[in-house]
Amino acid sequence: MNSDKNIIVSVVIPIMNEEDNVIPLAKELDSAFSKQQWEWECLWIDDGSTDQSNELLSSLTKDCPHHKLITFEKNAGQSAAFHAGFHAAKGEIIATIDGDRQNDPADIPLVVEKIISEDWDMVNGYRATRQDNWMRKMVSKVGNGVRNMVTGKTVRDVGCSTRAFKRECVQELPRFKGMHRFLPTFVSMMGYRITEIPVNHRQRPLGTSKYTTWNRMWVGIADVTGVLWLRKRAFNYRTKK
Repeated sequence: MNSDKNIIVSVVIPIMNEEDNVIPLAKELDSAFSKQQWEWECLWIDDGSTDQSNELLSSLTKDCPHHKLITFEKNAGQSAAFHAGFHAAKGEIIATIDGDRQNDPADIPLVVEKIISEDWDMVNGYRATRQDNWMRKMVSKVGNGVRNMVTGKTVRDVGCSTRAFKRECVQELPRFKGMHRFLPTFVSMMGYRITEIPVNHRQRPLGTSKYTTWNRMWVGIADVTGVLWLRKRAFNYRTKK
């Protein structure tokens, strides 16, 4: 890849009704990247917030050139938010975290640096010490197990949003709700190389989760049928240079 000084990193963060978290998270990102030589941008994707999240981010993006805001007309889901961010990003490396501050922005340079130094196509974080209740941990373990059993083992923690990839890995993803839960599967299907590193996980400091644990599990399990079909019918090719 290019030298560190020439690399552009784009961070994509979907948010919905996170007015208590967006500004503290932005400050953490600024701190994490202040120690790096890379050029960087953060793309906030507002997925139909009805609180003050959009107003706060609008003010932030006027004052801080690193931060940019994309606002959906109405709620379209986390997969749509990631998709929009991936296609708006200008970086050759794209990183993601969630907007609830459970992911640690200090881990973003770690996953990015592993791509640069070892030339991986995707680096996925796994939550070595999860700060969730036992029910959420159990449901996540079941969901990860079912996905890996049906679609082929990729990473141990598909639900961890701390990750980074070369931009070509995410330019041709299928568009469907729940796509973000299968990012490692699709990246692997396209022939790209993936590795994992442990990352920090924190308790949600403020706000409330936007989904129920059981609904998320059953929807995710239902989606594997379609992804299995895509995996069996997928093709890859390369042309001669």
